[in-house]
Amino acid sequence: MASTRKTSAAQALAELDDLNFKLARGQQMLQRLKDEDVQIATADKEVVFREDKTTLYRYKPTAKRTIGVPVLVAYGQIGRYTMTDLQEDRSMLRNLLALGVDVYAVDWGSPGRGDRWLTFEDYVDVYLADCVEHICKAHKVPAINLLGICEGGVFSLCYAALYPERVKNLILTITPVDFHRDQAEGRPNHGFINLWTRSLSDEDIERLIEANGNLPGELMSHVFSQMTPGATMSKYNVGLLDTLDDEKKLLNFLRMEKWLADRPHHPGEAAKQLLINLYKNNELVQGTFKLGGRTVKLDDIRAPVLNVYAKDDHIIPPKTTQALRGKLGTKDYTEIGLDGGHVGVFVSGKSQGVLGKGIVDWLKQRD
Repeated sequence: MASTRKTSAAQALAELDDLNFKLARGQQMLQRLKDEDVQIATADKEVVFREDKTTLYRYKPTAKRTIGVPVLVAYGQIGRYTMTDLQEDRSMLRNLLALGVDVYAVDWGSPGRGDRWLTFEDYVDVYLADCVEHICKAHKVPAINLLGICEGGVFSLCYAALYPERVKNLILTITPVDFHRDQAEGRPNHGFINLWTRSLSDEDIERLIEANGNLPGELMSHVFSQMTPGATMSKYNVGLLDTLDDEKKLLNFLRMEKWLADRPHHPGEAAKQLLINLYKNNELVQGTFKLGGRTVKLDDIRAPVLNVYAKDDHIIPPKTTQALRGKLGTKDYTEIGLDGGHVGVFVSGKSQGVLGKGIVDWLKQRD
């Protein structure tokens, strides 16, 4: 018995020594690393078009072209497109480039109080439309391949419905369509934004926007953190501790934190449309959502559609995305369900050989 106690004590002391060594090494790494060491969205690109705060980038090719029509990537306002190029070995954009795709991406910039009155119409009918027109003229093509992500997927659905002649193929990733289908998931930690928004009155949302001018990025960061409180609380102790003796893992952790900390404000009027018209009233799937006096009808979309969802997405539950099936004017509809969560679709190691290749294989059949 005494021998066993001595062995246990020796093991505990050895583990404590290992922990202290790891902490000391981690502290040295953190002191050595500077902000410029934690870079994201570093794929080589150039600015080809600007309008107000919106910037259109074209990425430098890295392989022989295999798809004849360019792809325009449109992220949403609640987050930045830089997630698609988080680091060299975890980058959807780099994967597409390596597979021979001509890639463009739109950056909506950093909205301030002066952008409070921007609406969905501005982003769909003006900024996104003008980016598409620029690409069509540059390549002398009548239509492009449009790839929408999250809220950017909603922009893309609206654009494809209102301007079907400009979209050759439509690719959607983690895009909400039926904002009330979260209730069909049966998972209490999935669809928290849907539940939170439906609990607010229209007046609550209007007062929130009126008080801030926009939908604050900090508020949305807090809402997202409340979806997974355990992970949020543990990532700066248990999670960070696991990376302290591995510089590569530590840099991966810091890149993700840098992206999370750079959450832009959402223009106020567009945020009201997102929260009231879409999340609360569910107008998109019902065919009653109006932009500029025109009704967005999903069955006006004639282009082939690839719809990608994450099987364990707690932000955009899978059924809210899969609800698109049967609502379109095209019979060429394909779904791909990927393992992982909302962000993991783009940054997990498992998805790197699946998402980009799946998109390109699908495009090749329709090029």
